Amino acid sequence: MSRECRIALEALEHIVAHAREARPAECCGLLIGSGTTITEAVRARNASQDPNRFLIDPQAHIEARREARGRDLEVLGFYHSHPHTLPEPSATDLREASYPDHLYLIVSPATDPAEIRLFRLVAGNFLGVPFIAM
Repeated sequence: MSRECRIALEALEHIVAHAREARPAECCGLLIGSGTTITEAVRARNASQDPNRFLIDPQAHIEARREARGRDLEVLGFYHSHPHTLPEPSATDLREASYPDHLYLIVSPATDPAEIRLFRLVAGNFLGVPFIAM
């Protein structure tokens, strides 16, 4: 397990709402904050043509990084949904993850409440990260 993170409750609510709105397709976005604290989630257009995959729109990614940097924050990671399955990284998620030491949040809106898991990409593998909502 990786060190514990803190996530703003408002960011978690935003991610769950995005996942529910996007169903049956996957949604995606960026996690913004500082250190081990995620303060906000920024929606991104899913550029994938396949509803069972996600691809963060490159322009949205660039804009989110620029905007965060302007507020002395950073992109700490990314989120996406698994509309019909558990929030466990798939083989595709691992193969396409390209930001080492970043956080990857997966939400499953199929249950109520939604199930959320957080991971960190370390040495080519996803390690579970405990988190607390704040």
